[in-house]
Amino acid sequence: MPKAVWNGTIVAESDATVVVEGNHYFPPDAIKSEHVALNELTTVCPWKGTASYYDVVVGGEVNPAAAWYYPEPSDAASHIKDHVAFGGGIAVEA
Repeated sequence: MPKAVWNGTIVAESDATVVVEGNHYFPPDAIKSEHVALNELTTVCPWKGTASYYDVVVGGEVNPAAAWYYPEPSDAASHIKDHVAFGGGIAVEA
């Protein structure tokens, strides 16, 4: 089962991830909410739309903008709406 791990802590886990461009997108209910905090950063992907970000928080340490999701994706990316992907040193173990 794919897991997102940072500082030895599982921050997301699901057997229902969607892989897009090599990234596992975890469904919203797979995210451990105590380990994410909204970040104001947004970026734009030409085909997926505007991404919003979360900071990942474990043991008082913050990994800023290390997770992203598409709250209003384009039609082409509608299958990953609100699913969360990780970067910034977050290990995704598949």
